[in-house]
Amino acid sequence: MTFSLRRFDLPEMLRCGLDLRRDTKDAATMEEAARSLVRYFHESFVDETGERECALVRFYKTHPYGGLGPELQSFAAGLMGGRGPWDEMKALVLLASAGQEPEWNDPRQSRGHRAIPLPSARIVEQAPMIAQLVREMGLDLDDVVAPRPELIRGLEGKTYNIFYVADALGNPAIPAQDFVRSYGIRSVVGCGGIHMTGDLYAMILFSRVPIPPECADRFRNVALDVKLAISRFRDDAVFDAPAAVTG
Repeated sequence: MTFSLRRFDLPEMLRCGLDLRRDTKDAATMEEAARSLVRYFHESFVDETGERECALVRFYKTHPYGGLGPELQSFAAGLMGGRGPWDEMKALVLLASAGQEPEWNDPRQSRGHRAIPLPSARIVEQAPMIAQLVREMGLDLDDVVAPRPELIRGLEGKTYNIFYVADALGNPAIPAQDFVRSYGIRSVVGCGGIHMTGDLYAMILFSRVPIPPECADRFRNVALDVKLAISRFRDDAVFDAPAAVTG
């Protein structure tokens, strides 16, 4: 079944939730579930001509640096300008991606977003889209860098706000304006939450059609469906097992 971000009504939102539960129920890792999520949203929202409305859909999660594999650790360390990373430092990991360019369908091909180190709240401020998402979820940036146990308990059952930019062109919350102009991005909507481990997760859709406020608001409920899809995965089931080396 396909939908449109221009007319994302209540029945479509409910159908979307059923589809997400079906598509992620057999996932063995959070990474696998996240791939299903981004592919679903990239493929399911189409315009009247059959063209996909989302140029790009991405799923991010913060994760302790010490729990990353060697490749992701190397990527994050390379962005720290010579400062040494530490095991407890959070990194914002691009867990899954789906988009109209072939390289956008493999996080390993991302040149700047694979694993962004977050050594301090000041660094999070330098990623305005993520910083705004965090604030609109009712969190402080410090809560992302160093989540507190009482924060995690206090967010149980919380309905999160959404990240919504009605007009992406020229908006400072979307710093990649070359991308906005080149791919005709009209609106951006995102949703997410705090996982039971204290890590932030977020899914962000970059839409080629304008998203009305009432349709964007439906993503408050989508956020709960996303939470259900990934809530069972603890830190030891976030990433897929490394591919076996043959030959």
